Amino acid sequence: MSDTLFEVKKEHLETGLRGYPVGYCPTSSVDPFQGLFYVGRLLSQIHHWEPEQVMFLLHNGHEGSSEEVGQFSKELRQRAGCSPELIRQIEQLPRKGHPMKLFSAALLLAGIFHGHNDYREDCLNLVAKIPEIAAIVINYHAGWGGTKASQPDLGYIENFTHMLNVPGADSKRLVRAFKLFSLLHYDHGGGNLSAFVGKAVASGLEEMYGSISAAMCALAGSRHGKANQHSLIFVQNLIREIGEDPDEEAVEEAIRKKLANHDLLFGFGHAVLRVEDPRATLLYDVTWQQEPDHPLVRMAHLLRKVGPKVLKENPKISDPYPNVDAISGTMLTVFDFPYSDYYTVLFGLARIVGISRQIVYERTEAREGRGTPIVRPRYFFKAN
Repeated sequence: MSDTLFEVKKEHLETGLRGYPVGYCPTSSVDPFQGLFYVGRLLSQIHHWEPEQVMFLLHNGHEGSSEEVGQFSKELRQRAGCSPELIRQIEQLPRKGHPMKLFSAALLLAGIFHGHNDYREDCLNLVAKIPEIAAIVINYHAGWGGTKASQPDLGYIENFTHMLNVPGADSKRLVRAFKLFSLLHYDHGGGNLSAFVGKAVASGLEEMYGSISAAMCALAGSRHGKANQHSLIFVQNLIREIGEDPDEEAVEEAIRKKLANHDLLFGFGHAVLRVEDPRATLLYDVTWQQEPDHPLVRMAHLLRKVGPKVLKENPKISDPYPNVDAISGTMLTVFDFPYSDYYTVLFGLARIVGISRQIVYERTEAREGRGTPIVRPRYFFKAN
């Protein structure tokens, strides 16, 4: 890394701090052409790992031995479990609105009942408890009945799946889908909106649960975590408009009409990547192997071919390729979880692992243990 100071120019203002260096991220990084790395390991090399292996890597900065991962898993099991008071409070929240509202509120409540105002302790406790919190929120919001008692010995994602009351689903298929979805979403560098917001709130010395609640409010937006829901709806609407078995020409014509009407092409483009998102590539492969004849899978793969072709015609578009949101909702649907309202909650369930660890770094390890200062960027006055 060069020691040259970043030169701030007028064109850098009001651009969402895109590309502006502000610190270090100890957990992950995103290369424009190779994609996501977890602690220096390319995601495609570890996509078969168990959740606890990946979480150990993110939290400890090195690949754990079987004994180390086993001890880490045991510690998470010991820390799991929500108090009856917390469960009652979550189940008294209003069901009205998007479930991310409940999820963010549930995290604030969890801080009241389980917070220790200790970033390291709260980080591990939150990672251990978040599967149950997420399951309670989804079951309650969906009206699927009370959440079954947590059984951490089943395994991290296995327990989450056990607690969900998904109607008529194959639990083995759900576990496979949730494991892959989670692994792809645990972290994504230090500058994505939810991570940045969580760390910014923590820089004011807000405790872990409140900081993560704020991060989940950031994740809930349609430009961030909710994009997976909108992308699935986009694919479903295309099927309704042009049928279940269109050819490439029909899909291209539909896309061109939408762009001419200034409609968004959901699931394409990325702030950092300049190739197809390798996370999407994994999901395209899995969905095609699992359900090649499913209408959603066929349409998603046609969009994969046609979308970049059309978008490349616009010289202002720097990344015309699919991102993970283009296919993640389709993957969850074909694996027996067609409930798009809860896709952002699943995103949050995973991303909390990375964000909470980044908060621990910035509050207790950065600058030789002094922590980063409170976030306070400079704004110039501009008269309207």
